[in-house]
Amino acid sequence: MFKRRNPLSLGTRLLNFLWPSIGWRRAGAYSLHRLARIPGSAYSIAGGFACGAAISFTPFVGLHFILSAILAWIIRANILASAIGTAVGNPWTFPFIWTWLYQTGNWMISGKALEGNKTPKFSEVFGHMMEAMLSLDIGYLVETAVPVFWPMLVSSVPTGFVIWWVFYLPLKYVVQRYQDRRMEKLNGIDASREPLE
Repeated sequence: MFKRRNPLSLGTRLLNFLWPSIGWRRAGAYSLHRLARIPGSAYSIAGGFACGAAISFTPFVGLHFILSAILAWIIRANILASAIGTAVGNPWTFPFIWTWLYQTGNWMISGKALEGNKTPKFSEVFGHMMEAMLSLDIGYLVETAVPVFWPMLVSSVPTGFVIWWVFYLPLKYVVQRYQDRRMEKLNGIDASREPLE
């Protein structure tokens, strides 16, 4: 009933994901409406989304959906909202997230900041990791992944904790207000209906 007459091609859908045709502001408002209308309490929805956002700040690329669902299940939050929350980690934000995790992780381990711009090329690192995993070469995996993965993992714990609260607190407030207003409108409509005689 609500499907498009002419379905969008895969390329158009991918382009809309990277750069929405309706604009970022409208796309954000639309996503917030969809998020707030998910069945569940404000805690469940906001907590689930915050789980997805927090897991996006980990180096476990490719496992974000699964890990955010597990975390949401543990804290009894909405698993669907956690999947939506993983969109915080996307092609636009990953370079900044990975750089932050690597730099702060090295600072946490060594106690001093990296000199100059010593951030590795993450595309190459993840490429080497995938190559090592596919060939089951554990030695090569340890050699290429551990120097980058370990600092990112160390940094992801406190960063994920902070990110969870950064998203949870405002979202809980917004979702609660949205649900309250929606309930008031529904109650107002019910009250305005006169009983049939």
